[in-house]
Amino acid sequence: MPVIPRSSYYDKHYKQSAALIRARRPYLVKNVLTGAAIFTFTIGVYAFTIRAVSQDEFEDVKVPDAPVQPPHTPNVSPNRSAGSTSIGA
Repeated sequence: MPVIPRSSYYDKHYKQSAALIRARRPYLVKNVLTGAAIFTFTIGVYAFTIRAVSQDEFEDVKVPDAPVQPPHTPNVSPNRSAGSTSIGA
């Protein structure tokens, strides 16, 4: 069983004590505003990125033609597979 070090800010059931609540109270509004600002910035960057990418039609991208087939070698019969040998032919 892992041993968690005891803190004076938590009781024996690891609930916040009155001292911890009192110590965090001055920072509550600032922390909420900072979290809201970070969340708003993140959503703004995401929305901007999605909007910017969705506007691109990719008309300037050149699509290559179908690949050119190599010419067939004249001495190979299309009925035989490469590497097969027939004795007496």
